[in-house]
Amino acid sequence: MAIAKAERLMNLALCLLGTRRPLSKRELRGSIEAYLEAFGPGSAAAFGPGSAGVADSGPDAVAGSAPGKRSGAGSSEDAFNRMFERDKDDLRELGLIIETVEGIDGEIGYLARRDSNRLPPITLDVEEAAALGLAAKVWQQARLAGAASGALQKLRAAGMPLAEDAYEGQSALEPRIPVHEAAFEPLMLAARDRRTVVFDYHKANAARPEQRHVEPWTLECWRGHWYLAGWDRDRGAERVFRLSRITGKVRSRAVPFTVPVPDHVTVRETVESWSGETATRTARITVRAGHGYPLRARATATRDLGDGWDELEIPYGHGLDAWLVEFGPDVKVLEPAELRADVLDRLRAVAKG
Repeated sequence: MAIAKAERLMNLALCLLGTRRPLSKRELRGSIEAYLEAFGPGSAAAFGPGSAGVADSGPDAVAGSAPGKRSGAGSSEDAFNRMFERDKDDLRELGLIIETVEGIDGEIGYLARRDSNRLPPITLDVEEAAALGLAAKVWQQARLAGAASGALQKLRAAGMPLAEDAYEGQSALEPRIPVHEAAFEPLMLAARDRRTVVFDYHKANAARPEQRHVEPWTLECWRGHWYLAGWDRDRGAERVFRLSRITGKVRSRAVPFTVPVPDHVTVRETVESWSGETATRTARITVRAGHGYPLRARATATRDLGDGWDELEIPYGHGLDAWLVEFGPDVKVLEPAELRADVLDRLRAVAKG
């Protein structure tokens, strides 16, 4: 079904771009195979002197219907008009500029002028070309790898020099964005198409997953983990979900969003805040000697307590409790009290399985 619609839209676009004069609905209906197969040539498909195609006007005639169809002329015309209007709107939404012109005889015609739909020349400087090349490498582990590689090949074919290997051999570091979570692709498509999603989410301090209904805004990769930012319809507030904690299948629903999508900068700040990057206070913790090196790297102060333990002061923001749990018995929270309580709740949940 999706392939058939895409082919129909492509044929309609080619007709509108390839004409030197506006084409009427009846001409487009008689020229595009998908319309002919579904509705027939219509009741006024004779485009030139002596052309056949005018339907029988008898009482049993099925004007505008394909052979074998028993629907009436009116229903066939209405169905074609609805499909044509949807197709025209879809092409305009994709960016095609379609003009509507009224002829001398009052008949409405349509065309898409090439000069109005021609993209401006693409010019990239050295830094921009290198950035495109690096971006293509970043997605090599994801299903977007084929699309990224194909885009670069098209730019090269158009004569665009791309220095994607500008740093080849000069660095031992290779950019990558790992995408291992099965939820990534359906969430990415749902965010793109503005479709609400339903999935089971296992919070670190919960004994079992809970179903969440979310309006997905965007996906962000932060410090090696993917996060979904969106509007939680059940809680009536924005929330951030770590993809590795989504269990089961992500199901999308054709339900309109109820909350405007904020700009990307605001969403990224939200992800940073929920992932613990936006700190508003300081926490005091003890770390076993020789352990917790990521915590030590973030510490603003360190003091040797003896007996194999060190005291650290680290920035305290949302999500720190989940991070501390990952270090197990090698980390203890001294203050604040609410952080200590959150860590204990998460540990109890892990112990319960």
